[in-house]
Amino acid sequence: MLKDKGYATAIFGKWHLGHHEQFLPLQHGFDEYTGLPYSNDMWPIELDGSRSASGKGRGDFPDLPLIEGNEPIEFIASYADQDKLTTLNTEKAIDFIRRNKSNPFFLYVPHSMPHIPLGVSDKFKGKSEQGMYGDVMMEIDWSVGQLIETLKENGLEDNTIVIFNTDNGPWLNYGNHAGSSGGLREGKTTSWEGGQRVPCIVKWPGNVPSGVVCNQLASSIDFFPTLASIVGGDLPKHKIDGVNIIELWKGDFSAKPRKELYYFYGKNNLNGVRQGNWKLVFPHTYQSYEATVPGNDGHAGRRINIDVDSLELYNLMRDPGERYNVVKMYPEIVEQLQKVGEQARADLGDLNTGVEGTGVREIGKLRK
Repeated sequence: MLKDKGYATAIFGKWHLGHHEQFLPLQHGFDEYTGLPYSNDMWPIELDGSRSASGKGRGDFPDLPLIEGNEPIEFIASYADQDKLTTLNTEKAIDFIRRNKSNPFFLYVPHSMPHIPLGVSDKFKGKSEQGMYGDVMMEIDWSVGQLIETLKENGLEDNTIVIFNTDNGPWLNYGNHAGSSGGLREGKTTSWEGGQRVPCIVKWPGNVPSGVVCNQLASSIDFFPTLASIVGGDLPKHKIDGVNIIELWKGDFSAKPRKELYYFYGKNNLNGVRQGNWKLVFPHTYQSYEATVPGNDGHAGRRINIDVDSLELYNLMRDPGERYNVVKMYPEIVEQLQKVGEQARADLGDLNTGVEGTGVREIGKLRK
């Protein structure tokens, strides 16, 4: 969408939307790409640094490629190789900004860190005094600072939107390599708030008010239509899931552009729905971090399967940690949210209940 509006476009970092050439960034609107095609733990290296035998440890993952354009330029073959990724992405991004300071540009920097295995450059190793995870976060903080400083140096700071966001909550069974969910329930790979709710900072001088917190419902899938509204870009003709949240960005916190959110997980399991501050959790099975002890120093702790046997209701304004199930106290809210769930299933399907949705589109596949 932005490329069609004359923007130079680049991604430096993790892609993970298909590693075959037709699925890589250059075939989907990006002019430049350097990074990993998927997660940095998808490689054949064991925790002791040795290569795994086929079918053991990391299994049959191939060598981890660092791709530039459409071709691998080297392979990430050791833990030491992981240490350079954050700085590499940052240097590439700085160079892109400088080369395009006179053009409109879209720059996407999805750092591989702090996904495990953690890696950090020598300039930050041991500097945080908070262990490896602290060092990694310190380097990411430095990276953001470097990009902001580059915008300032080139007179672009006041005319550039900066979005800082992450894709999911912490992988809590990795203990001191995992960060914290800040009191929210559970973490990554669950439909509880600790897995779904993430930080988001938007900086746009003169448009987004500084130093304020928005508590209205929004999602990263809303960035696309919001940016389209700002640049006058065209949205697809088919239905999309994002909504324009520009009113929230501009500081109108009475606006409610997003009415609902669906908590789909796995292949197509609808585990819950949210409307306003109310969240209804449907029966499903998840792997709990809270029911066992985490690992440490790169080792994963066990997770235990937990069954949600019946409907659960939470008021996320009063109870963001989802500790108090009030399903019996608000039957009218439950009924209302069950209808939201029925609408979601009718459109997108739900493996938990065996419903096939009428709006499901085919996934991308290799054609033989």
